[in-house]
Amino acid sequence: MKKIITFGELLLRFSTNIGERLFQTDQIYSHFGGAEANVAISLAKFGHKVYFVSKVPKNPLGYAAEKHLKTNGVHTEYLRTGGDRLGTYYVESGVGPRSAQVVYDRKYSSISQLALRDVDFEMIFSGAALYHVSGITPALSPSLKETVLYSLQKAKQFGVTTSFDFNYRATLWSQQEAAIAFQTFLPYVDICSCGELDARYLLGIEPTGDTLEKREQLAYYYQQIQLMYPNIQWLYCTFRDVISASTNILQGNIYTNGTLYQSKMHPIDQMVDRVGGGDAFAAGILHGIMREWAPEEIAAFATAASVLKHTIRGDYSNFTESEIRDFIHTTPGKIVR
Repeated sequence: MKKIITFGELLLRFSTNIGERLFQTDQIYSHFGGAEANVAISLAKFGHKVYFVSKVPKNPLGYAAEKHLKTNGVHTEYLRTGGDRLGTYYVESGVGPRSAQVVYDRKYSSISQLALRDVDFEMIFSGAALYHVSGITPALSPSLKETVLYSLQKAKQFGVTTSFDFNYRATLWSQQEAAIAFQTFLPYVDICSCGELDARYLLGIEPTGDTLEKREQLAYYYQQIQLMYPNIQWLYCTFRDVISASTNILQGNIYTNGTLYQSKMHPIDQMVDRVGGGDAFAAGILHGIMREWAPEEIAAFATAASVLKHTIRGDYSNFTESEIRDFIHTTPGKIVR
């Protein structure tokens, strides 16, 4: 069993019922979440030995966050305690033509106070096969930006495969700040999640114009990224057609060795919870790469994992590999007996 490391913030999420707004609801649901933590849990469900690097407060909320990880099979030996608070965020569920709304309350959270000296990456990366982090983590503080860069460099020194998800959040930092940081990270990245807008606005790649189809445009951007960063072996993203807040169409893309592979298009109707769908997709991609599957199989599996995530509440997916494989080969809506 290979050792996988993820690094990021664990948050407490509060969300409304569908059809209720934050300022009117008298009932709210709580879940733990966070991009890298969601990926960690999915990979643990797929049978990997996954460790989560983070910092939580030394109080009941921090203890509950740690329990959440352990309950879902994630190792917490590298979880630090301290700081003043656990970051939170609020989700006002969307429905029909009304989009979901997210409000963050994570400033001065415990992880934002994590310093490079607090983490022994040499010990952490010893024996590790994969390291995953996203662009959310370096946006939380200057020290975390420094720590993420150091961790990617150190991972490469230890021969660890590195995975970086752009996950740009405009509420956390500007495009210019993110672009400068990401361009320092990418020389140390093997697997990268980014889309067309990331390529254009964060990497400065000139657009192709409107003459190419969507698939050809994405292949062009990925080709340009690999020319800029030949160390990147895999690039991936999803195409999402938003019919309404409740109905989407999802298709997965993965690019390697100069070829773009795509999954079939999945209609998702009556979505329960879209949050975490991208993390489920990322985990499916990483799982397939770790298992050395064919690119077509990776794209199909990762997209199916994301589709299933949309059917349950909360940030993380709790489906196993066998359940996702069964879903791929089962008629939608059919009772499994």
